[in-house]
Amino acid sequence: MSSSILVADDEEDVLNLVAANLKSAGFTVFQAEDGPSALQKARNLNPALIVLDLMLPGMSGLEICKSLKGDPKTSAIPIIMLTAKAEEVDRVLGLELGADDYITKPFSPRELVLRVKSVLRRNPSESEPQGPLKIGLLTIDRERHQVRVKNKEIDLTATEYKLILLLVERRGRVQSREALLNEVWGYESLIDTRTVDTHVRRLREKLGPAADCIETVRGFGYRVVDETA
Repeated sequence: MSSSILVADDEEDVLNLVAANLKSAGFTVFQAEDGPSALQKARNLNPALIVLDLMLPGMSGLEICKSLKGDPKTSAIPIIMLTAKAEEVDRVLGLELGADDYITKPFSPRELVLRVKSVLRRNPSESEPQGPLKIGLLTIDRERHQVRVKNKEIDLTATEYKLILLLVERRGRVQSREALLNEVWGYESLIDTRTVDTHVRRLREKLGPAADCIETVRGFGYRVVDETA
């Protein structure tokens, strides 16, 4: 069965264009033209991914994102935001609320399909090593795809999980923002490296007392260090 994608946009031509291209790529597509119906369909259908316009009537994309990411039943659904170039503040806020990616209008339908496929590939691979990783207060259970701090499970998105897993697996080694974009997001130069900074900031907030293990290397990127070593 193909992965189902929910596309929410109040512009009929954009909605039909995105839906047609996703269907051509083999996806099952559901559509919503306003905020309330988008939220209801997301909850009822539990799609593999949501393409969500920020400017929707009845309920904004940011409100929908916040509601879905705050509900354990829908928090794991990846979200790609559609934004206008002038909506940079809202775009950053959307990423902070848990959206996995964004694409600005006008956009290439082919690029959007590539983004969708890339986000869906971020789910942890079944071929990963299964042993737990421990560093300071942080434990990553790769078999269960769980992250715990002081034995308390932390709720992470698929992207956040892959990001912290990669950094911990390469502890002590600096990872550039460009390398993280390539390996975690699957992009080379398609999106702004500030996306990495936003996700690292959210990840630190969630890790709480274990946040200090992620060290910023000014002007370059990030690395994980074991302060107890």
